[in-house]
This record gives sequence, C-alpha cells and structure tokens, in this order.
Amino acid sequence: MTLDPFLSQILVCPRDKLPLTDQTNRLCCANGHRYGVVEGIPIFLLPEMAQTHSEGKRALAAAEAEAGSPPGPDLGPGEIDAFVSDMIAATNGSLYQHLVGRLADYPIPELRLPPGEKRLFLEIGCNWGRWCVAAARKGYRPVGIDPSLRGVRAARRVARQLGIEAQYLVADGRCLPFPDEIFDQVFSYSTFQHLAKENVRLILEDARRVLRPGCGCLVQMANVFGVRCLYHQARRRFREPHGFEVRYWTPKELISTFTAAIGPSRIFVDGYFSLNPQASDLRFLPPTYRAIVRTSEVLRKMSNALNPLAYLADSLYVVSMRKADCNLSKVS
Repeated sequence: MTLDPFLSQILVCPRDKLPLTDQTNRLCCANGHRYGVVEGIPIFLLPEMAQTHSEGKRALAAAEAEAGSPPGPDLGPGEIDAFVSDMIAATNGSLYQHLVGRLADYPIPELRLPPGEKRLFLEIGCNWGRWCVAAARKGYRPVGIDPSLRGVRAARRVARQLGIEAQYLVADGRCLPFPDEIFDQVFSYSTFQHLAKENVRLILEDARRVLRPGCGCLVQMANVFGVRCLYHQARRRFREPHGFEVRYWTPKELISTFTAAIGPSRIFVDGYFSLNPQASDLRFLPPTYRAIVRTSEVLRKMSNALNPLAYLADSLYVVSMRKADCNLSKVS
C-alpha cells in the first residue's frame, strides 16, 4: 500500500527534518534514518526515546517487521468499527462506559474553533480520529498523529466510512515529522493531561515550530482545582502520578507554560464534573449523565461572564497564539 501523495509532500525526518524518500515499505532520509510503513501508515516513533504510551512499542515492532495484522474490509453503512466500540470509554471518558461494545453511532464532538476554510489542522493524540472528523466537517484539512497503530488504523477506517478527507500517521508529538511553519492550527484533547509535564513542554516546543506565524494552538487540560479533579487526586492521596495517569495543572501554570512555549495564552472552560463533557453527545447518555452535562454547559456559559468560575472547572482549554499581536478572542 503506497503512501498518500499529499501526506508524502508534508513529511520530513523527525530527527533532522530532512526530506524523505520512499524505499519499499521504508521512508529514508539522506542521513540514513529509516522509518517503517505499515499498510501505507508511516511509523515515526523513535526507539531511542522512552515511549509515552504502551502502544508505541507495538507500533515500533510492527514497523520493524514491516507487518501488522491485515487490513479488514471497509465498514458498511451503519456499521460501527469494533476498535472504536471497545475503546469508547478509554477515549471519551467514564460517562461512556455503558457504550463499550454497544456503540450504535460515532460520537463526533463540536470543535470550538472558527470555520477552517481549508486550513491545515494537526491533532496530536488523535486515536480513532473523532476530532479530526469534527475538524474536516468544519472545513479544515486534518492530519492526525498518535503512537497507537491500532488507533490510527481505526481512524482511517472511520474516515473512509464517513467520507472524510483526513491523513493519519503514527508519530510522537515531541519530534514531529513535519517541516517548520506548515500548520494553521494545532489541537489536542485528552492527551497532554496524561503525559509527564516535561514531555508536555517538549511537545509544545515542537508544536510552535510547525505552526505558521500568527496561528494558534488549542489544547484541553485537567485543572487541579476542579471538583471532580480534586476527588480523583484525593483518591490517590495526592501522590505523584505515574504511567498514563492524569496530571493536574493549575490555571496559572498552564498559562505560563503555554505562553513560554507557544506565545500569549489564556484559558477558557471546557466543562465541569468530567474531563470529557460534550453537549453534542447528549443523545448517547442516560438521564443522570445528561443532567451532569447540561449542568456543566450552564456553568460553562456562566464562566464567560464570571471569570472566577473557570478556576473551578475540571476541564480547561488553553488557547495560544504564536504571534503576540494575534487576537485571542476569536476562539471561544
């Protein structure tokens, strides 16, 4: 399976940013760095770096073997991808636990960004691609990266089924395989919050590199002062997190970190009582959860006028612009 022509035009070696040439299931740069391609999906993870997710090791093994389980047939109308159905609680949160193995439709969220107008959109940590689908429907040209080959393969199946134009590859946000100043928007949801803070800072530095001047970065993060977040921190006795556990940030820490790495930044509320509260998903939820999300939406809208409410939200967005003279109010 050959590499998508558009994708091949925007890829570089993640180590030294040199152009890549296709050499039979391998992409190679002039310095001899080689990257496997499995079913047309480039694998740009670096074995010398500690992987941020357990799926990274599996993807590296598949790239080395130039293999992977055979691609399944395309999904039919109304069919739900089995990987998505099995992983829905892991990707969307505990409010979706009742849908594991029983999903009847894809929960595609609302992207809180202006219309895309064909601008190039990078999602870091795309998994099965729900936010890339949302971005494509809003007019962006999405590219999704994730360390999970299984997730990326599911994302491609779902995109084909829904008629969505999106590109996906296996890569690490700390060493993005893209040239400088190519993307118009960087986005991430429910990914950075699971990473060690030093890794988040590394990702933000490379995100700034691939952003065009004057363009923005929108990232969802967990607030240390959120009511639900405080409950979970208390459950683990406020010890240091490890593995893929959630890391909690103060609003001040978020603003200072993102400002230093990307540019002028501010926070606004994503939701309360959960780290994945999507009003667009109400039809998927039982009455109790719908009440939680509706209450979250009321508080979210109130926070636009009452700024202190943002400091009690569980899920926050950080919006950053690469140039200091950009208008931060355009994202809300």
